[in-house]
Amino acid sequence: MGNPKRAIVIGGGGVLGGTWAVGALSALEQSQGFSINEVDLLVGTSAGSVLASLMARGVTTDELIQHYSDQKVTSGPLEGYQWDPQRATGGGRPGSPRQWLPGSPGLIGVGLRNIGKIPATAVLSGLLPQGGKSLERIGHLIDAVSPMGAWAESPPELWIVAMDYDTGKRVVFGRPGAPRVPLSDAVMASCAIPGWFTPITIDGRTYVDGGAISATSVDVVAEYDCDEVYVIAPMAATGSDHPSGIGAKLERRWRSHITHTAQHEIDIVEQAGARVHFARPTPEDLNVIGANLMDSTKRLHVLETSLRTSHNMWAGIN
Repeated sequence: MGNPKRAIVIGGGGVLGGTWAVGALSALEQSQGFSINEVDLLVGTSAGSVLASLMARGVTTDELIQHYSDQKVTSGPLEGYQWDPQRATGGGRPGSPRQWLPGSPGLIGVGLRNIGKIPATAVLSGLLPQGGKSLERIGHLIDAVSPMGAWAESPPELWIVAMDYDTGKRVVFGRPGAPRVPLSDAVMASCAIPGWFTPITIDGRTYVDGGAISATSVDVVAEYDCDEVYVIAPMAATGSDHPSGIGAKLERRWRSHITHTAQHEIDIVEQAGARVHFARPTPEDLNVIGANLMDSTKRLHVLETSLRTSHNMWAGIN
């Protein structure tokens, strides 16, 4: 019997969610005994698109840990790359929008004509003004491991999830039939948080963060005929840490909704015949992450905590 066909799905979660996911990936690799770079399919949304792209281009978990803990990367495609997370993401506040108008009137119209058929988060993204912050540094990072915007020519296959800002439709770059775009453009599109970053225009179409459709988009792998799917969902949670602040309380309620949605998507994939393993932050992780997922000053503490807590997350998988 051959090796199982595996996929890793990494959801969005801002700077700190992506950092937490590095710990989860390291623990997955150690507990299951296979290289994350040798799975058959990688799917990434928002912060997860950055990680999936780096992995697809050969960056290892050890190198990810070095990169995300601000150490000098000593090997692989990121060797010697200089990274400033504060500069790359523009800090922990959204800043001033490009203009104080709805970001996508067309999407608002689509939402009104299709009430209940388009996620409320997608319609809300059209109501928010277009963000003024640039994703240029994220593009530079991807170009550093993928010269000229090239996608990997060998496994793992890479899918990057974004949303068409005019229609509210999910676009999975890299999947057969999707628009062919440079990898760095696909990742910037997937990371373009509505109201925070400037939307990305590619070949006349405008895209924003795929998380506006789904924080994880697990269900896109249902058609891939996988045996094993490992879901890393930074915006979901195993339970609440019961914070006292109103902002954190609201954020934890939103996590509960995302966890429910991810589980529904997992059910779809399991009905297609795959075995799915679901990792998400614990209450201990949430306590460290706080309410602002873009606060890069907490990255080291988040990573250290995730490297410890994530081992238990994968325990019992055989």
